[in-house]
Amino acid sequence: MLTNISGIETCELKKDQLELLAKKTTLIISTVGPFMFYGEPVLAACANNGTHYLDSTGEVPWVYDMIAKYDALAKQNRSIIIPECGLDSVPADIMAYVLAREVRKRFNAACERVIMTLYDAKTGISGGTSLTMLELFNNYSLGHLAKSMHPYSLSPVKPTSSIGSPTGSLFYRLFGLLSVPELGGVQTTYIMASVDECITHRSWGLYSQTAQTSNDPSLGYGPRFRFNEYMRAKGLLAGLLIKLAIGSVGLLLALPPTRWILAPLIKKFAVHAPGQGPSRESMKKDFLSYRAVGVAEDGKGKATAKLDIAHGGYAATAITLSAAAQVILRGRLQDTEAGRLGGGILTPATLGEQYVKTLDEFGVKLSIDN
Repeated sequence: MLTNISGIETCELKKDQLELLAKKTTLIISTVGPFMFYGEPVLAACANNGTHYLDSTGEVPWVYDMIAKYDALAKQNRSIIIPECGLDSVPADIMAYVLAREVRKRFNAACERVIMTLYDAKTGISGGTSLTMLELFNNYSLGHLAKSMHPYSLSPVKPTSSIGSPTGSLFYRLFGLLSVPELGGVQTTYIMASVDECITHRSWGLYSQTAQTSNDPSLGYGPRFRFNEYMRAKGLLAGLLIKLAIGSVGLLLALPPTRWILAPLIKKFAVHAPGQGPSRESMKKDFLSYRAVGVAEDGKGKATAKLDIAHGGYAATAITLSAAAQVILRGRLQDTEAGRLGGGILTPATLGEQYVKTLDEFGVKLSIDN
């Protein structure tokens, strides 16, 4: 049995009702954002009752806290809990998983890094997503945000000698940009990058633990693995303007005096109200297109891949959640990393090749270039 819980329904449900619902349900899909306000009771009920759980959050500080509180309990009760199973962070997590394995297969070497870009897109942003981004600064201290948003903050293990972010020519570094020929040229800041990097590195850590306990390095991505994400810009000037805009808004929202002034203006004039979003008509031609390159250690070679979705972020999230539910409820869950781990707060990539195949059947087309 699968149950979806919306934010309104969750607010109306009391703790004992949630516990009873979890006891009677095999899997719950939660869309109760902002999760920092409404999500914990649902996740806790699932962890307490051995119920599987998926959600669409992109709130890494909340996920960080949920791991600390409920990971051990979910393992004990064999509850598979996968946050960020929507647009945050399935494309990034699955691309990193697939390319890390392709690099090892093709070059018989560990994967040193994966670089991914939002190559092209047309999609909208809902009021709920916008509210979440604004409320993060109100709900968490800057210290907690910095700690929880570190690239390896969610990983159960830490790299012994991690590599830094990729660097390009001096010319692009002067502008804080990067040029990657395999990804279409100029790369600039992507607003979801830090979120996706935390999730992909948790996947790296979970698979690293398996590789270590089984004494089989081939099961892991690579000991020094690093994931970075960008957005392709049409040119140097466009990339610089995007970087400055995202950086300026982030800085102004981080400082309480300017946040108190700016946030109400953004809510009133720049974004949809909570519960509202792009119209059905405007979403008809939405799409998402990603590109990524995986790099083998010691310069042994590269592998490239692309992921295309003929929908925008909201339809894509519905697809990725549904595909994950399909694997958990009707697939060979015991053959996935999530099934072998048995429970805990996991990641989309722990659903493995079955998830990649199911995503393809559902319209998320991932291909590796020859």
